[in-house]
This record gives sequence, C-alpha cells and structure tokens, in this order.
Amino acid sequence: MTLTQGVAGFDAKRGTCCSDAVGQGERPVPIERMSMLSNQASVALVGPDARLLWFCHPEPDSNALFAEVLGGRQAGVFAIAPAHGKMPLGQRYLPGTMTVRTRWSRLEVTDYLAHDTAPGRTDLVRVIGGVTPATIEFAPRPDFGRAPVRITAEDDGIRIRGADFPMVLRSPGVEWRIETENGQDTARATVHPAEGEPVVLELRCGADSLNSHPAPESDRREHAESGWTTWADTLELPRTQRELVARSALTLRGLCTPTGGVMAAATTSLPEEIGGVRNWDYRYCWLRDGALTVQALVTLGSTAEAEAFLDWVHQVVASLPSPELLRPLYSLRGTDLGPEEVIESLSGYAGSRPVRIGNLADHQVQLDVFGPVVELITHLAQAKGALSDRDWDLVRSMAQAVARRWHEADHGIWEERDEPRQRVYSKVMCWLTLDRALTLAQRYRREADPGWAALRARIAEEVLEKGWNDQAQAYATAYDGTDLDAASLHIGLSGLIDPADERFQATVTAVEAELRSGPTVYRYHRDDGLPGGEGGFHLCTTWLIEAYLLTGRRAEAEELFKHLVDCAGPTGLIPEEFDPVTERALGNHPQAYSHLGLIRCAQLLDQH
Repeated sequence: MTLTQGVAGFDAKRGTCCSDAVGQGERPVPIERMSMLSNQASVALVGPDARLLWFCHPEPDSNALFAEVLGGRQAGVFAIAPAHGKMPLGQRYLPGTMTVRTRWSRLEVTDYLAHDTAPGRTDLVRVIGGVTPATIEFAPRPDFGRAPVRITAEDDGIRIRGADFPMVLRSPGVEWRIETENGQDTARATVHPAEGEPVVLELRCGADSLNSHPAPESDRREHAESGWTTWADTLELPRTQRELVARSALTLRGLCTPTGGVMAAATTSLPEEIGGVRNWDYRYCWLRDGALTVQALVTLGSTAEAEAFLDWVHQVVASLPSPELLRPLYSLRGTDLGPEEVIESLSGYAGSRPVRIGNLADHQVQLDVFGPVVELITHLAQAKGALSDRDWDLVRSMAQAVARRWHEADHGIWEERDEPRQRVYSKVMCWLTLDRALTLAQRYRREADPGWAALRARIAEEVLEKGWNDQAQAYATAYDGTDLDAASLHIGLSGLIDPADERFQATVTAVEAELRSGPTVYRYHRDDGLPGGEGGFHLCTTWLIEAYLLTGRRAEAEELFKHLVDCAGPTGLIPEEFDPVTERALGNHPQAYSHLGLIRCAQLLDQH
C-alpha cells in the first residue's frame, strides 16, 4: 500500500476524506474502495467512510435516489460520521455476507439491505453502534437530483416527498433539524449511541409507514445474512485465493436479480478515463455478460442463478419474431431499453462527463452473443446430468441464428461505435455455438440439424485462413487489418485451434507484446472512433492468464494473476479496468466480468 492510498477513503496527501469530492481537480473515493450492498432485488454502494454513494429505486436500473459518486452533494447525501471527526479505521464485509461494517475509534456503522420486504419495496438498514456521538446528514435526491425534495419530521422518523414512490426514514428517538437551501430539504441530527443501545436508521423506499417492523432489527439482520452464508457454504471453492473467490461469487450473485436478469455492473458512467467521455451505463442485462456470470456460479456448484437467467432468455426470445433478432442487451426485466440520455446536471466522477443512462449498444449487431448462451447450457446440463427439452430448444434457436447471420460484419464484444467489421472473436463464438450444440446432441441423444457439422467446419476454415495476419504474426481483430484484440485469444481458449498450434502461441506472444502493460492487459489499441483512452481491462488480463496456462507458461500466469489479485479493493471488489501508469482503478463497479474472470483463473491454477 502506497502512502497516497493510505487508509480506505483517506487522501494522505490532502489530509482529508476524499469521498465528498467529485469535481474536476478533486480526488473522489477510489472506485475499488466502494463496497456493494445487495439483497438481489436492489444494490447500493457505500464509500469507505460509510457515505451512501449510489442507490437506485425501485429497480437497480431505475433513476438514482442517491448518486453522490457522480454528482456530489446535490445528487444525494446519506452520511454518518463520528462527531470527533477522525478518519475511519477500516471497512469489511461480515464473513460470507453482503453486510458491510465501517469502523472508527469508538464508533461503527453496519449497513445491509433487508431480505424480508415485498416486491417493489427496499429497506436499507443502517445501524450506528459504539460509545461516541455521531452526526447524520440525510438528503435523498430522486431522479439524479432533478426532483425537488420536501422532508417532514415526525415522531418516529421523517417523511420524504418528491419521488414517484413513497419513502420514509424510520429513526425512533432521533431529533432531526430540517434545513432548506435552493428549494431542497436536508435533514441533520446528532445521535448518542451507547453500549448495547445502537441507533437504527431504516430507509424504506416503496413504503409510507413509520411503524416499527414486526421483527427486531437483530433478527432482520440475521435473516439477511443467513441467506448469503447458507448459499456460500454450498459452493465448491478452489484452493487458490479461496476467500477472494468466495467474495467474487457473492458479488456475482449480488448482481443477479429476481427477474433472472443479471447486471453487468452496479453503476453507470464511472469513467474508463478520468475526465474522458467513455462513460457507459452497465446496469442492464447483456446476453453475453449474464451467461458468463451465471456460468461461473455453475462451476462453483450453484445452478439456480443459471436456471433463472435461462428463464429470462426464454422470455426474451419468445417475444421476438425470430431468434436471430436478439439484441445484445435488455433491461433487467427483459424489455427494450429506452433512448440513451445524458444527465446534464451531474458533474461526473472526477469531472468525467457525460453521465449517461441507457445504452445505445442495444441496437448494435453483436453476433457473438449466441455462443455464451449455448456454452452456459452445456455447463448446466453437465452439472445437472440432464438437458431439458426447453433448453435444447434454445440451443437450436441459437444455432439457427448463427446459421443465418454468421457471415455478417458486426460491432463485436466491445461495442465499438464505429463501422462493423468481420471480427475474429465473433466468428469464433459462432463456431462455438455450433460446436457445443453438436456436443450436446451427441451427449444427450438429441437430433442435431444435418447442416451444423458442415457449417462448423466452414466457419473454422474461414477463421483460420482469413483471421491470421502474417504481418502481425497473430490472429488479428478482424479479417481486414493488422490490429490486435485480446478477444482473439478465444481462438485457442474455445478449442477452435489446438493451444499447442504455433499460430496460437504466436498470438499469445503478440497480445503480450502489444496489449499487456505491466500488471494489466488492454482490449486493443486501435482507433475506435471515440476520443481519449482507457485502462487495461481485467477480463482481458484473465484471458491472457488462461492462455499462458494453456501454452505451458505457468510462471507468467501466476505472476499476472497476482497482479489481478492486487487490484481488488479492501473488501475484495474489482471494477472494470486498471490504469497501470497512475495505478488507479477505472470503470463501472463492481464489474461482473472482472469477478467471473478471477474465479476462472483460480480454478485453472488449481488444475494445472
């Protein structure tokens, strides 16, 4: 840990807590130091000093009620801190749970999302314990701060008006001061917890009652925590980085929702470059990301999330005239996204604008999306020892879509806002769709389409011939250039080419030389039609680790895996990217890709 990193949430150079600064020139809370709360129906992010930095309601992809991480205080504040003004001593998850505890000298705050609420309601519970006074500042700002808020104090808490849903903060015994500035209300209080007498704050969204809950807070917390620990105890964890893998698994499950949809990440617009424009909304369900996320959980012994996700996919496919019309992503409920929108009133993380909601990539052509769905079904069938008729029908639909569209150019896995290309990774995933479909047909005695085997061979032949570039001495990004893409490593990771083939080994070396920068691996270095740059992509780092292992380079794999582990934050969460120059985390957080990649690498290191 360097001096400038210091204690979580503390800027040692400035001597101040950094989570309250979001403007240009200020250093906000480091992305990897934000911890996620989840009850699967909702998510929230708290900073290392227990500030509520991010929370949306009624869905995780709804407009934010608290978005301090993107807009500062005007976008919502829910802060608890000791009156003595000292810095926090640390933050951790309670083992095997999604409950976060932040500790100062003589004070601690325990945060969790209750599990005993009805659909459409979220209870965020904050328990203040210790023996020293604490100050509270509470200022929800619905619709990313664009809706005016009125707060009224009552006997057992405060009532908030301004959102398009009812909302109260139950806080018996707390004396609130309501202040108004620029048409917005803020509630403040000082509380005096005592030994054995914590102060309990319960933010109820989607409810208008300030009455006490039938169950004591301690029972509610036990119920919330047991749901996570009971599940975590069922997992089959590798020996390599066992605890970090367990935290990654909990994080992935926390990104799964009751609809079956899976968030790619919990946030929007955390930048890929500080001050840059590459700020995207990842709170939706991508076919690719969702399939890979629940597949990782299947490999750890949990299949319920995969079954729920496939139910979600079936629902989406059933709404289409034909499966090849699948879009790359949908809302968490499986519906089309609205138009991409810029929230002009938000200053962005460290001045990184625009802040976007929605995602234009839902209209792109991404022909790789069918492969991960069929790969997931392959893993699930193996885990359960059977292939359901409905999942086989989905396999056939995915193979049919590939047969009709595999030859097209597309925008690819990275969703570049540029002209479509004949991309190697997309073709490999089309090949994988047919290959796994044929494997399933043989293993579970299903009838394969008579044309699948010939088409599989045709796609492989074309990729091997046209994807190889003599000048680059590697399988390139696409048929039409020499530029490299870490995703092209899948030509060997998928099994399309033998990892012992010298062309794959040359590709691994070329990716290492061109795209690896010290502890991280970039997606690509080409001009993608957008200004600015980005950090190394953690998922690409895990692909290179896997490629190292497949080509007998274990020492390099172990070295790079150690770097990946070092990128995890103090509570074990990993965002999307890492800048090796500034040693700074970048991108949305926590990122499913990063955690599923870490799980995969730990498992492979156990096996090799």
